[in-house]
Amino acid sequence: MARINHWNPENPDFWQLEGKRHASRNLWISVPSLMLAFIVWQIWSVVAVRLNDVGFSFTENQLFTLAAVPGLVGATLRFVYTFAVGIVGGRYWTVISTSVLLIPAAGIGIAVQNPDTPYAVMLLLAALCGLGGGNFSSSLSNISLFYPKKEKGTALGINGGLGNMGVSVVQFVTPLIMTVGTFAAIGGDGQLLKDGQQVWLQNAAFIWIIPIILMAIIAFFGMDNLPGAKQSFASQFVIVKRKHTWVMTFLYVATFGSFIGFSAAFPLLLKSQFPSHTSLAFLGAFLAAAARPVGGFISDKFGGAKVTSIVLFIMGLGSLSVIYFIQQGSFAGFLISFLILFLAAGTGSGSTFQMIPYIFPAKEAAPVLGFTAAFAAYGSFFIPKMFGWSVKTTGSYITAFYIFIGFYIIAIALNWLFYQRKRAEITTFVVAKQGNPQTISPQK
Repeated sequence: MARINHWNPENPDFWQLEGKRHASRNLWISVPSLMLAFIVWQIWSVVAVRLNDVGFSFTENQLFTLAAVPGLVGATLRFVYTFAVGIVGGRYWTVISTSVLLIPAAGIGIAVQNPDTPYAVMLLLAALCGLGGGNFSSSLSNISLFYPKKEKGTALGINGGLGNMGVSVVQFVTPLIMTVGTFAAIGGDGQLLKDGQQVWLQNAAFIWIIPIILMAIIAFFGMDNLPGAKQSFASQFVIVKRKHTWVMTFLYVATFGSFIGFSAAFPLLLKSQFPSHTSLAFLGAFLAAAARPVGGFISDKFGGAKVTSIVLFIMGLGSLSVIYFIQQGSFAGFLISFLILFLAAGTGSGSTFQMIPYIFPAKEAAPVLGFTAAFAAYGSFFIPKMFGWSVKTTGSYITAFYIFIGFYIIAIALNWLFYQRKRAEITTFVVAKQGNPQTISPQK
């Protein structure tokens, strides 16, 4: 692989002759690597549902905590991963961050085979799954450097959206692979359910070991460290002084934070409210992930602030609809309402990320993408914990949804104030499609 010595994607001639080819190669290696990271990150959202079925004796709150802890750790690690690309290089960091996923994958596969495994060990393994959560920040920061501004929304939507698809992949594949004893000779004996059916819960983790190894090798030989992309921690950390870093963080928490938080909690919610339909848990994450590239694409065309405003409004309505159908006990209404909520959250994840490269200079936009993603990832911890708190204190999940609605209303107001109204501080998303982006000054 020839080394890249010069990089200027904003130059049309360079982009067409050379840049686009390199960018595409790195993007399509980044996507499956990020997908595996999301798979490992969200393994517990599925495994936690089945633990008590195979002999464990954890409380409902403990199970919600196991599903939530990877989010807490992953979100925290994103702050580290955000700056890693600038310090280490995109290629090297992708190899490192993909390889370490082997630790939780192997550990979970061993631990779930013994119902006497202490809860503390399970909690540690759940925390180690947070290693996968950190990858999103570094992956998006890296890919953002490869593309010109006019194509960043679409590229980031593809990378983030297909990477996010790992959530639905693990929620769809895991229930199926757990019923197959093909790997029993290597992975261990199965466990008996109360109805006499045999399952291999360890397959949920062991199945990803070989793909992780393959992608780490492919990344090492196929990706690039861009020249001029390296930055010190201090030079990147200046973004925390920018007002718009914090505004965009709030908006991304409302969109992606909802997506990843609902994804982590949805299997347990289904089992609690409609236990005969838990096999459909993957649908929400699938729709949200599929909608993310669409959100980036339409934002490139019509402006990110406009799209973000619409999806936040839909998320509020979707939450109200979920509340209504929980009260009615209607599974069809509950599912449709939740899928609309997922669809809007996924679209909003793409639209908010499209906004960032138009607000900030290129070298600041990369760490801002990772920084906002770090905060948003806490949604995968706080939303399951919020549901656990809500049902414990009020006996229902409804209170949690009212809190989410309030958050969306504040997000709509911030988006309108800073980016959407005619006299907004930055109106770049209205004029982006005409190729006349605005950026903030270093003082703001």
